[in-house]
Amino acid sequence: MLHHMPHKLLSASHFNFTELAPGVGFGEAPDVAWYALPYVPLIVFVGVTGVGKSTTLQALREQQFNFALLPDRRELTDHLIIAFLQRQAGVAPHPVTDRTERFQLTRRYREQFSGGMSHALSQLLVRIGTQQDIDSTPVPSSRNQQRWWIFDGLRGANEVQAAATLLPHARFVVLDAPDAVRVERLLGRADHFDRVALQALYSSTPSAEHSFATIGVLEADALFDREEIAGLLSLCVAPIGTGTVAVDDLRTRLKIVAEERRNYDPAAAIQTLTREANERTLVIDTTQVDAAQAASQMIEWLPAQ
Repeated sequence: MLHHMPHKLLSASHFNFTELAPGVGFGEAPDVAWYALPYVPLIVFVGVTGVGKSTTLQALREQQFNFALLPDRRELTDHLIIAFLQRQAGVAPHPVTDRTERFQLTRRYREQFSGGMSHALSQLLVRIGTQQDIDSTPVPSSRNQQRWWIFDGLRGANEVQAAATLLPHARFVVLDAPDAVRVERLLGRADHFDRVALQALYSSTPSAEHSFATIGVLEADALFDREEIAGLLSLCVAPIGTGTVAVDDLRTRLKIVAEERRNYDPAAAIQTLTREANERTLVIDTTQVDAAQAASQMIEWLPAQ
């Protein structure tokens, strides 16, 4: 259901309305058909790379769940965080591709607005009650006649703690999986939360090294136990392992997972949500269910509209 919206948005953006995607924008609402995101049916996916968010979204489409996907994190960073800071500095908005510069800008935004991405997300407006050519299932399910909006997704304790306050009516769906599973999924071996294949990974013969220093990623050792390290190394081509994965591919995926874990702790995010918004939070272990089951759990858990 739609919730009461104040006449004026609490926004960091005091400039004309901009439409980011059909039915999604920010700035001054152009007419009464536009609602602030904190007051519409909203689902926020929480999880890091490789936990199964994209696969779950596809399963929701296949089950004809009525939803529209909001612009992703990068788009919001470009248009609501970086562009805002550039305007604030008297500079015309322009693309920033350098990762170091982007990190510095997002840090400055967090210093001004606690929650960072959660604050940016709360500034969005969506149009309600009109037919639009957007990414959604055309036929609503019998349980959910009104469209839900989905954001993919928030990460880490700081973001979800802010979101629990800034998005008081949002539902949070946490998708979780062990780091070793995430690496294998990023390598493209697992599909639809293929738990059998993931278990086979850990039954591999341990290598003598038991360290990712073997392939130059020593910093990843702290994330895995000896059996997981041995299993992942065994996926590589000889002489590292007996599999078919190029060493550079494993090295790249390990660095992705290690970098995310330095910035976002999935366990801390879950703890924060269960403390701050327990009744609005659903946690799904994607090694225990397939994508269709995860989607079904979500649909059954959401309140009927």
